Amino acid sequence: MTKEEFDAKMVRGLAQAKAGEGIPANEFFDALEKEINAIIKGETVMKTIHTDNAPAAIGPYSQAMVVNGLVYTSGQIALNPQTGALAGDTIEAQTEQAIQNLKAVLEAAGSGLQNVVKTTCFLQRMSDFAAFNAIYEKHFPGKPARSCVEVAALPKGALVEIEAVAEVGKP
Repeated sequence: MTKEEFDAKMVRGLAQAKAGEGIPANEFFDALEKEINAIIKGETVMKTIHTDNAPAAIGPYSQAMVVNGLVYTSGQIALNPQTGALAGDTIEAQTEQAIQNLKAVLEAAGSGLQNVVKTTCFLQRMSDFAAFNAIYEKHFPGKPARSCVEVAALPKGALVEIEAVAEVGKP
C-alpha cells in the first residue's frame, strides 16, 4: 500500500464513520491496523466484501474479495437487492441493474466504476450485444479491458452478468 493509498483509505474511512456509513470507526481502525501489520510482515491481506446495496450471493461465494489493492467481484446479474426479483425483461433494463449492483459492490470495497481495469460480461444472446453496449458505455467511459461472451444460460434466467477487477483506494 502506497502512502497515497493509505491516506485515501484513512480519509474515506473517517468520512464514512462521520456520516454513519460503512463500519463503525473503531472497527475501521482495527481492520486498518491488522492490514498494516500484515503488510509490514509481507503477508497477503484478503478481505471479504459484503453490502446490502447489492443482491446477496446466491451460492457459496462472496460478493467480492480485495487482495493487494485490487477488488475482484463476483458476477452481478440484474436482481433487485430489495426484492430479489429480476429487474425487467429487456437487456437494457437488466444491464442497468447489473451495473448498479456492480457499482454497489465496488463502492463497498472502497472502489468504483471509474477504477475498473477489466470486466467480463456474459450475455444470454449475442444478438443483444449492441443494446448491451449502449448501456455499458454510459457507465464505463474509461473503456476498461473487457471480454464479452455468449453463454447457454445464466442464474435465475438473467440476460446479462458482469464481473470486474478494479483498483481500490483511488478517487
